[in-house]
Amino acid sequence: MKLAHAALPLVILLSACGRGPDASFQGYVEGEYLYLAAPQAGYLKSLDSPRGSRVNAGQMLFAVATDPDAQALAEAEARSGSAKEKLENLKAPRRAPEIAALEAQLASAVAARRLADTQLAQQEALFRQRFVAQARVDEARANRDRSVAAVEAARQQLETYRLALGRQAELRGAEADLQAAAAQAAQRRWVVERKTVTAPANGEIAETYYRPGEWVPAGAPVASLLPDSRRRLRFFVPEGAVATLKPGQAVEAHCDGCPATIRATIDFIAPQAEYTPPVIYSRGSREKLVFRVEAAPAAEQAASLRPGLPVDVSLAGH
Repeated sequence: MKLAHAALPLVILLSACGRGPDASFQGYVEGEYLYLAAPQAGYLKSLDSPRGSRVNAGQMLFAVATDPDAQALAEAEARSGSAKEKLENLKAPRRAPEIAALEAQLASAVAARRLADTQLAQQEALFRQRFVAQARVDEARANRDRSVAAVEAARQQLETYRLALGRQAELRGAEADLQAAAAQAAQRRWVVERKTVTAPANGEIAETYYRPGEWVPAGAPVASLLPDSRRRLRFFVPEGAVATLKPGQAVEAHCDGCPATIRATIDFIAPQAEYTPPVIYSRGSREKLVFRVEAAPAAEQAASLRPGLPVDVSLAGH
């Protein structure tokens, strides 16, 4: 009987020593917000997604009035179109009626040359028979030479009209003008398009900062979006347990009112220790220094997590 009483404190001591530390860590849900703004100032034209609403990627959120940027875009596009027409005009040959007229002029010059050759032959024959003077022969030869020159001139003009109108330097200059006009139009188009802001990801509109009709400065956030993919679990681990954690490790979290266990994967462990945050009340007063650990929740559960929600996190399977 005395032996049994003596063994009781030893059993209690051994059971106390065998009890492992609590593997649950306190934390909360953290949200990383996106602040959406337009790069150019203007009056807020519409607010299509009010705060608290769910949005999908690509859904229109708000629009800033495009005046006078829309007019500047129209002017730039008109200049680009004019430069393109000028370049095409320089590259294109003459129109078909003009080519036909030059071909007719060449045929007429060829016919005139044949007549001049015939007249020269006749005058030379008459001169040999001494029926005409040398002056008539010279006159006929001059007419023949003019006809030959006229034929060559008509042929060269026709070839020139069949080629591009512009010279190479003029073509290069027109191409440079077109590139400059197109670049300016693209710049104006970018400004106009960025005045309509869409959701970059699925999520929830957390807050709006302007109402339709108000002036919005350039770069001022109009709405804040909490993407589903940017909801995270943030918990704090004592320095004695941080060595057991590593990125890629699966964890589970529980919270009051959560219908199911929250599954998450560790993707960040702070390199330096910090003091226990005021929002976290450690169960042991000796746990003064902790390491911040973050985990990404499963995609299908992320949308239901609310920032600031307290959670208890433990390693999966523990």
